[in-house]
Amino acid sequence: MTRTTTPVVLIHGWGGSFASTWERSGFTALLQDADVPVIGIDLLGHGNAPKPHDPQAYADLTQRIVDTLPDEPVDAIGFSLGAMTLLRLAIDHPERFHRIVLAGIGSNLFDRDESATAAIIAGLDTVAAGGDSSTLDNTVRLFTQYAGQPGNDIAALTAVMRRPAGVPITPEACAAVTCPVLVVVGDQDFVYPADELAAAFPDGRCETLRGVDHFATPESFGFFDAALEFLDAVC
Repeated sequence: MTRTTTPVVLIHGWGGSFASTWERSGFTALLQDADVPVIGIDLLGHGNAPKPHDPQAYADLTQRIVDTLPDEPVDAIGFSLGAMTLLRLAIDHPERFHRIVLAGIGSNLFDRDESATAAIIAGLDTVAAGGDSSTLDNTVRLFTQYAGQPGNDIAALTAVMRRPAGVPITPEACAAVTCPVLVVVGDQDFVYPADELAAAFPDGRCETLRGVDHFATPESFGFFDAALEFLDAVC
């Protein structure tokens, strides 16, 4: 028997899409096999969404989610940029959510490293100009490879990186999210650890995936198991 019929909203990370992150991995099929309604969203600049090249266009990434949400509260899963965007929305509208899974975010939320973002932007500019990506820092090189996936627009993705920073996410702000929240992070992820983030929620918990890096998180069986069990989306 299916334990829940609450719709699950799936939000991909930077450089991904609903299809490449959630469908290709088979995660949506697991939810659908359990008769759980799935709502897939492509963030602005990604997938089938418009891809403007002006960073100002990305000042509010939450709007496409708001436009897609049903009237009733939903479960939601976000990865990386999708998790940060989901969290911003949940802080402002906690009543819209039943349960939330945040994957691929952690220490980067409260202790932001702007130099890392600047390095990624510089790497994207290098690749867009036809430069050699092999000389880049390993993490930066992985981001440029991710940006180069079929269907991506590197100029749009660079604009996403250059978007206005917005209001910082703080532990005090996270306290407004009163629904159960699961934070999932790999111990090889550059955002590890995530304990402080999970502790900021009134009903938060953290799941650490052993031997998993950032980009592998949404395809990890450990992530599948943790997310499905948390959402009661198993038969």
